[in-house]
Amino acid sequence: MSVSEMFAALQGALGQDQDIREEIRKVVQALEQTAREILTLLQGVHQGPGSQHILKKCQKAREHFGTVRTQMESLKTKFPADQYYRFHEHWRFVLQRLVFLAAFVVYLETETLVTREAVAEILGIEADRERGFHLDIEDYLSGVLTLASELARLAVNSVTAGDYSRPLRISTFINELDSGFRLLNLKNDSLRKRYDGLKYDVKKIEEVVYDLSIRGLNKEATVGPGGEK
Repeated sequence: MSVSEMFAALQGALGQDQDIREEIRKVVQALEQTAREILTLLQGVHQGPGSQHILKKCQKAREHFGTVRTQMESLKTKFPADQYYRFHEHWRFVLQRLVFLAAFVVYLETETLVTREAVAEILGIEADRERGFHLDIEDYLSGVLTLASELARLAVNSVTAGDYSRPLRISTFINELDSGFRLLNLKNDSLRKRYDGLKYDVKKIEEVVYDLSIRGLNKEATVGPGGEK
């Protein structure tokens, strides 16, 4: 094979790779748009108190996740199944955003931390890497850390809306989350930096709870109708 033939073959391989990446980018752009729509919808929970108001937002968000699952099915067909990590950078950020959104919905519904397996099911992908397109552990953890920041914001806005019990529950949840992350030996630099942000979220929520305490509103939050706890 001549030098020119060798480089012609290389150009063909490069062109094929670029075509794959372009197809992936198109689907990722659609996923990013759906993620923005879900985020815009969920921002409404910061603006109005009441469990029914929040649950309606969650129900609508879950309908949008149906679109996400369809888009994920399309994404799976755009590259060879055994080359997940070769193209992972293209969808990593939007996948982390979708993990956060799924975790936020589940928290608003149940005030619990969603499992990686449950997030994978919501997104229509696998939890086990051996089964194909999957939810990487670090992507899951990044999404959970974004959830912590959003809950810190929700704690502040809940006080503004007159809901004094929610910040106390958020504080308990975030402290448990922080304890969980302390058990991990994080090697990923980006993830470790994100975890550093969790410390500020914990502090922010503690300040909210302290403010409620000195104003006597934490007692009001734990007392139900008729003065019953």
